Amino acid sequence: MNHRKRRMLTAGITAAGVGAALGTALLIGSPWQDSDEGRTDRQEAVAERGRTVMPFDLEQTTHRFTPTETGGIQDVVADQPDDAKQVTLIRTHLQQEAKAFGQGDLGDPAQIHGDSMPGLAKLQEGYKRIEVRYRERPDGATLTYTTEEPALVDALHDWFEAQLGDHGDHAETGH
Repeated sequence: MNHRKRRMLTAGITAAGVGAALGTALLIGSPWQDSDEGRTDRQEAVAERGRTVMPFDLEQTTHRFTPTETGGIQDVVADQPDDAKQVTLIRTHLQQEAKAFGQGDLGDPAQIHGDSMPGLAKLQEGYKRIEVRYRERPDGATLTYTTEEPALVDALHDWFEAQLGDHGDHAETGH
């Protein structure tokens, strides 16, 4: 092979190699890289931390977050409504979360989503001015958050939005 052909071939290989390396570096370095299941790395990390806090199976349940004018509604439901095990685990967990929130303890959401989770600091500061009601439903349970303070309503909405993003396909908005 002559010098000119070798130089052209080497340049082509080098350009392809640099392009492949750059593409790989961008993909690996991205905090929002999709996993094999279509989730981002953050969503996978949140799901993993969630498994240590929430007793129910995230793959067999769905979180629903519905903002309201006075706060919001959080439903956790079994994907199979007749799954008595998941329904019982959901109810037990949400009863505990309602009690903890009423005492200003938002440690579980902080453990799952991080201390800098949007809305969390305001909710911890204003927890005494937020009513949290627990209600069972046939396929799980509901927590209803109500406040008369617009800043706390905004914090609840921010908190819900952060959970929607972090839980990925384990969560949805609305009823």
